[in-house]
Amino acid sequence: MKKIGLTGSIGMGKTETAKMFQEAGIPVFDSDAAVHALLGDGGAAVDIVSKEFSGVKKQNKIDRKLLGEKVFGDNVALGKLEKILHPVVGDMRSDFVNSANGDIVVFDIPLLFEKSYEGECDYIVVASAPANVQKERVISRPGMTEKKFRNILLSQMPDAKKREKADFIVQTDKGFDYARAQVQQIIKEIRNDINA
Repeated sequence: MKKIGLTGSIGMGKTETAKMFQEAGIPVFDSDAAVHALLGDGGAAVDIVSKEFSGVKKQNKIDRKLLGEKVFGDNVALGKLEKILHPVVGDMRSDFVNSANGDIVVFDIPLLFEKSYEGECDYIVVASAPANVQKERVISRPGMTEKKFRNILLSQMPDAKKREKADFIVQTDKGFDYARAQVQQIIKEIRNDINA
């Protein structure tokens, strides 16, 4: 089974690209969804996180906004949170691989390079678009500001560097059909490698 690591900076179309792999019948592990589940109602990390960060638990789940206020901009606090969440997400990813059917799986990991997960992948796919398209997409999101956007970019590896490290790039600014054709081509090339 070949493992594709799918990544891309904020607003680059990674989520839509992941959906295209799913549409093509490739199982996708969504790291963000895994974290949501861990912090959501009755999630496995709720008690540990609320013990480490007081006041973030509301009902039986973590209030992500309150947690964000405590960890973003504070590298020590963020490091503590990652130490709690990353190993559990890693276990969930392993379980996903063990239960997946087929010859290819995709790991959708936003900070794949930043957190050095590339070693777990056989191929890296980067979703990308020009900077002006990226900015337009992100700024149109509810609650997003120029300052917030700048800070997010500073915490991520620059797009140009991600593209250099990629085995494949999905250009997401030319419409869904164009991106979908690229995804299908990537699957075809990887299957050719498997069968070579």
